[in-house]
Amino acid sequence: MDFIFSEEQQAIREAVLKTCARFGDDYWTKRDREGGFPDELYQALAQDGWLGIAMPKEFGGSGLGITEGAILVQAVNESGAGLSGGSAIGGNIFAPNVIVVYGTDEQKQRILPSLIRGEVRSAFAVTEPNTGLDTLKLRTRAVRDGDRYILNGRKVWISTAQVSQKMLILARTTPIDQVKRATDGLSLFYTDIDRRYVTVREIEKMGRKAVDSNELFIDNLPIPVSDRIGEEGRGFHCILHGLNPERILIAAGLVGIGRAALKRAAAYAGQRIVFDRPIGMNQGVQHPLAECWMELEAANLVAFKAATLYDQGQPCGSYANAAKYLAAQAAVKACETAVLTHGGFGYAKEYQVERYLREVLIHWIAPISPQLVKCFIAEKELGLPKSY
Repeated sequence: MDFIFSEEQQAIREAVLKTCARFGDDYWTKRDREGGFPDELYQALAQDGWLGIAMPKEFGGSGLGITEGAILVQAVNESGAGLSGGSAIGGNIFAPNVIVVYGTDEQKQRILPSLIRGEVRSAFAVTEPNTGLDTLKLRTRAVRDGDRYILNGRKVWISTAQVSQKMLILARTTPIDQVKRATDGLSLFYTDIDRRYVTVREIEKMGRKAVDSNELFIDNLPIPVSDRIGEEGRGFHCILHGLNPERILIAAGLVGIGRAALKRAAAYAGQRIVFDRPIGMNQGVQHPLAECWMELEAANLVAFKAATLYDQGQPCGSYANAAKYLAAQAAVKACETAVLTHGGFGYAKEYQVERYLREVLIHWIAPISPQLVKCFIAEKELGLPKSY
C-alpha cells in the first residue's frame, strides 16, 4: 500500500499548478463578477494535453486514469481558481469516460480527438426538474423513428450548455411500465445541442458564475442512431462510468478549494496583528484551521482510494459517494473558517475567500445530496433496507 504520488503523478500536479499560476486573482474576480467561460485557462490546459488525461493514446489522449484526472482537477482548484476553474474542465474528463468504456471504435475516433484538443465542449445532461436524484424515473423520452430517435423533455442544472456544442444525454427509450427491471429502458446519447430544437436557459445562481448552469427545453430533437452510446435500454448501466468518476473528481476538487481557502487563511492569520501579536498565535484561531487541515486530508485519502478502485476495475460506488460527502463537508468548513479567520475582510471580494465559500456550497448539495449518500451507504455497506 502506497499513499505517495509517483514521480509522474507529482509532475502532473506541478505542471498544472504552473499553468494555472498564469491566471491570478484579478482574472477570477473578473470571471466571478462578469461571468464568461474561462476559455483562456481551458485552452491553455488543452494545449498542454491535459483535457485528454484519462483518454486513450490512440485518440490523442494520455492513456492515464481517473486518478490522474483527479490530480489535475484538484490542482486547478487548489491553484486559486476554485470551482470556477475546476468545474470548467471536470466534465471533459468524466463524461467522455463513458464513451471510452462503451463507445464503438467509430464513435471514439469521431468524438474523442476534438474533445481532447479543446475544439469541442460537451455538457452532461441527466438531471430533470421533476425527478431530481430519482434517475430511474426520468421523463425525457427518445422514440425510435427509422435510423434516428426523436427526443423530447427537459433537463436542469446542466453545466456549460451555453458554450457547449455537444451533450451526453440520458433518456427513456422504453416506458418504465414495460421493463422488467427499473434500471432498464434508459438509453444514452452523445449528440448535438441543436439550438433549433433545444432551448438553453441560464439559471442565475449564488456562485461559480463563470461556469453556466442551465435548464434545457428539448422539442423533437432528431438524434441519429449512430449517436447512441452502448445498447438501447442499457444507458443507466453506461452512465455509472460517468457518475462514479464525477463524484471522485468533485471530491478531489473540493479538497483543492479547501486547501486554497486554508492557505489564504493561514497566511492572513500569520500577518494580521491585533493587540500587538499576530492572530495566528491564538489557539482560538489555530485550532479551527488545524481541524480543517486534518479533515481535508482524511477526505483526500478516501477520494484517491475511490479513484484507485475505479482505475483497477473494482467496485467503487460507496467510496466515490463517501469521498464526495466527506470532501464537501471538509471543504465547506474550511471555506467558512477562512472567511471567519479574515474577520470583516473575509467579506471583501479582494481576499477571494468569500468567493470560495459561495462556490463550494453547490457541492454540499449536488450532484448527490448528503442525505442520499448516507442512505446509499446504509443500504450497500450496512445491509439495511432501501429507504428511497
